[in-house]
Amino acid sequence: MIDLVTIFVLAVFVGFEVVSKVSTILHTPLMSGANAIHGVILVGAILITGRAEHGLEIALSLAAVFLATVNVVGGFVVTDRMLEMFKGHKPTKGHGEQAK
Repeated sequence: MIDLVTIFVLAVFVGFEVVSKVSTILHTPLMSGANAIHGVILVGAILITGRAEHGLEIALSLAAVFLATVNVVGGFVVTDRMLEMFKGHKPTKGHGEQAK
């Protein structure tokens, strides 16, 4: 039990330190690389959930899996929105143009 709590607490501190050290200017371009880190965190949360035996362990590990999943999905959504900004827009017919 103490091993799982130790891993959980260390993961919280490491995750906080990693995220807080990223500059806001670099946050969006580095998001795709950070998704790989978040994927590893998700795998770790799943492994800890598999070893959980007591109710509190199961609840905390399931919360970790949920939050890690939200983090990964949110990272991909932000990355997708960032990439959409760099795509060229096709000109569309405006209100003043006539169709031929």
